Amino acid sequence: MALADPAEPLGGAPARVPLPAALRQVVERSQPVALAGERSLPVAPAFDALLPQGLRRGATVALRRGPGATTLALALGAAASAAGSWAALVGPVPVNPAAAGEVGLALERLVVVDPPAEQWSTVVAALLDAVDLVYAGAPGRVPAGDARRLVARARERGAVLIQLPPLSRAGDDPWPATADHRLTVADPSWVGLGGGAGRLEARRATVVAGGRGAASRERRARLWLPDRDGQVRACEEQDQVQGP
Repeated sequence: MALADPAEPLGGAPARVPLPAALRQVVERSQPVALAGERSLPVAPAFDALLPQGLRRGATVALRRGPGATTLALALGAAASAAGSWAALVGPVPVNPAAAGEVGLALERLVVVDPPAEQWSTVVAALLDAVDLVYAGAPGRVPAGDARRLVARARERGAVLIQLPPLSRAGDDPWPATADHRLTVADPSWVGLGGGAGRLEARRATVVAGGRGAASRERRARLWLPDRDGQVRACEEQDQVQGP
């Protein structure tokens, strides 16, 4: 198992150490900077309409598979990361640290772990003890019992568990219905092609938020995922006509 050292240059090879020792290093190095008394982690202005109270500590967020879903997930934690929170990417996640940095995650506070499938849930649980944000990409179907335990662990520790969409387009959602918030990307459209020629420069999409409890009321927002500068932001009315 390779654990990428957040302090190491992107071009360097991650150190390979035994899993228990690696997780101990993470726990020792990644003490949360945000105050434990804060009930929510901040989100970028693009998410104000979808998550008006920010990312509540202890909450679980599920991303449905779709164009731009991974970009949306990474951008969701960018504001908290910039404010000092540590984040972890766990599992066979279809993203590299450079892409995470482009949407605003602080690479010096990002842990990347790809454990063996049989240790996946144990590693996710350990990181929920150590960092504020855990992006969990499941290697396969998550057993219902494991999913319940991870959701309970996040709630107990005050971490935010972000369930990433499946790697395979043909696969079903690997997570049972356990999330407090669900985000779905719909109606994507690209900007940049004209008359069959050109470059794809930006993507617009509607993001639909739902969930349970206080999040059960459906909310919608039109976002750039991303815009021409690689940023995730709200799509203004003039953008709809002119492009980014």
